[in-house]
Amino acid sequence: MPKKIVHVIIGLNVGGAELMLKRLVLHSQKTGKFQHVVISLTDSGVIGPDLENQGIKVYSLGMTSTPSVPKTFFKLKKLLKELKPDVVQTWMYHADFLGGLAAKSVGIDNIIWGIRTTDVSQGASKQTVYLSKVCAKLSYYVPNSIVCAAHVSKNYHIGIGYDKSKMMVIPNGFDIEALSSTKEDGLNIRKEIGLSADDTVIGSVGRFNLVKNQKLFIDVAANLVKDFPDLKFMLVGRDNNAENTELMSWITQHDLADNFKLLGQRDDVPKCLKAMDIFCLHSKTEGFPNVVGEAILADTTCVAADVGDVGVLLDKESIALSNNVVGISHAIKNYLSYSKSALIEKADKNKRNVIDKYSIKNVVNNFHELYSKDKN
Repeated sequence: MPKKIVHVIIGLNVGGAELMLKRLVLHSQKTGKFQHVVISLTDSGVIGPDLENQGIKVYSLGMTSTPSVPKTFFKLKKLLKELKPDVVQTWMYHADFLGGLAAKSVGIDNIIWGIRTTDVSQGASKQTVYLSKVCAKLSYYVPNSIVCAAHVSKNYHIGIGYDKSKMMVIPNGFDIEALSSTKEDGLNIRKEIGLSADDTVIGSVGRFNLVKNQKLFIDVAANLVKDFPDLKFMLVGRDNNAENTELMSWITQHDLADNFKLLGQRDDVPKCLKAMDIFCLHSKTEGFPNVVGEAILADTTCVAADVGDVGVLLDKESIALSNNVVGISHAIKNYLSYSKSALIEKADKNKRNVIDKYSIKNVVNNFHELYSKDKN
């Protein structure tokens, strides 16, 4: 009889943690060693139906606001009693807090917390910052293990008081086959959005969010077009569209409307990455930056702010010396002097590292070992 693993997460819309959970449960389930169930504290989002279509049971508890938290907590307790899991694995602070306490209160012994962020003070709500401090105190009593997606996340959370003895790093894993794309895929995306094969395109992927820092990307674009007026820029991700008045105000302020293509949320991100000559990560903070690995696997050269664990994915030339307009612009300008073939060759040097160290198969095996460990 396979062990039952119940995952608790605040929601199932598209994001790094949600997509990693999806990859983990689908690949793990195929082995037949573990049965996975997913509980969303809110709704089933975009990813919930995908999981259910592939045989994963998903429950949604309907939490909508702070006043609904107590009701959600008791619904979660009742559901965990019914499911009788061998392991409860929680994803991010809200789920660590509610899922951890609910599991502990109904006598579940093997509880695994999950930390996905680095410096929570950078752009997170006051409630989330407070919750991280509460979780730091509870970390000595509730979880058996605490899995961080990045070494910088582990170090940061130890620094704010988390139980060091329970902390470990299991990085995100990439489904190499699912992330593959062709040159033709990239050209088709360009054609769709009105770009030519000869355009030089710098792109970004990530939901519109203060932490993702799209404003910095636009400021970098404004700086670059002074010397390279024909550059094109792509923004991919939820709310990166013309209906976003704040985003559009930044673009029009610099008179960049003709340089920018806003694609919004897409279900073909690997193809979008293939359409870029240079991918830019401009976040204020990251844990393990999934999208950098995805860009590398699309054979796209990357420039990244020095955040999170970018240093384990990219060579030094690809990491900005400073996380501001000057630093990121300088790193991009360096690559603009490369031919397109040289950019692809550059990307290939980082690709082998990702394939060797961060395949989903390796990561799933790491979680399987954790699921099989005797409780403390």
